[in-house]
Amino acid sequence: MKEKILEIVNKIRQVKGLSPVETLREEDNLREDLGFTSFDLAELTVNIEDEFDIDIFEDGFVNTVGEIFAKLQK
Repeated sequence: MKEKILEIVNKIRQVKGLSPVETLREEDNLREDLGFTSFDLAELTVNIEDEFDIDIFEDGFVNTVGEIFAKLQK
């Protein structure tokens, strides 16, 4: 699961012209640390929903990688 999230994050970063990240830390902030905009978060949501069949923003905002992992482990 974590590897797939890393793959999705790096795909979005690549389109933005940003270098890939080697690892994701649970405390990584999606906006501040990974450079995501609102549009990027929407794309992240769609990709995660396609892969895991869950809407990570269904119960409110998700700000960190750790919050994504927690939602996927439910």
